[in-house]
Amino acid sequence: MEENTTGTIILAALSTLTPLQMSAFTNNISALFHFHQRRLASLLSSRTLFSLTLHHLHSLSLHQKSFLIARHLLSTLSHLTATRMPPNTVTILNDRDRDCVLLLLLLCEVHQHEPDSLKTLSPVHWRGSLSKYVSKTTLTLSGLRLSSSDTLLKYIEVVTRCRKFVDVMGCGDGKERKEVAASVAAVVALPSVEVKIGGKECAICKEEMKLGRDVCELPCEHQFHWMCILPWVTKRNTCPCCRHRLPTDDVYGEIERQWKVLVKIGDSFH
Repeated sequence: MEENTTGTIILAALSTLTPLQMSAFTNNISALFHFHQRRLASLLSSRTLFSLTLHHLHSLSLHQKSFLIARHLLSTLSHLTATRMPPNTVTILNDRDRDCVLLLLLLCEVHQHEPDSLKTLSPVHWRGSLSKYVSKTTLTLSGLRLSSSDTLLKYIEVVTRCRKFVDVMGCGDGKERKEVAASVAAVVALPSVEVKIGGKECAICKEEMKLGRDVCELPCEHQFHWMCILPWVTKRNTCPCCRHRLPTDDVYGEIERQWKVLVKIGDSFH
């Protein structure tokens, strides 16, 4: 049920893209997948790199593994929401963390489709078994390109697998997360606009915003005095009027925020 819900939400959001946006999205995702496939191929072809990555993966706690998957999920979601919200620095993974995520996702996939293939092997022999599985199931490693429909299906599959993993780890329980500060990048990106209609008041200080004065406008189009809104967004990431959420540097909060954006986009289309 959860997988169907996740796929439905992603499909609904994708259906709102214009042909030009869809083409750009598909190209970006295709390039991302090919990059990940090259990283995975390098990882599996190098005994040393595989050993180091597997050792680091084993050293991580369950929460740390979930956190890495969550960042990977957020990065993947950001490709779909990029036209609607500013990028977030918490999605950036270094090479070691990215390799750990790709290896962890591959292990989960193998466990799902061939649960007995690794049970009889010691970890030092996993590399050969994983390489055989990848070569058997992933034609793109031979240089063949995915079609647009294949790319979209693979995208939905990756999002679904990552979200399911994060939920299983107990970090995506659907509960409201406590408010945290808006990210610095999001605050810096807020525009300054001139007040052109008299009689409007700042919802924070309740004083009138004078004509011709520059004030801050949030993405929801509510306006506030700069001196009022800046202290506000250093403590919470919601609009004082409508609770519209600004990006934060909290990974799980960002997943929840972006997911709600996707749900809203899909609902508005229907």
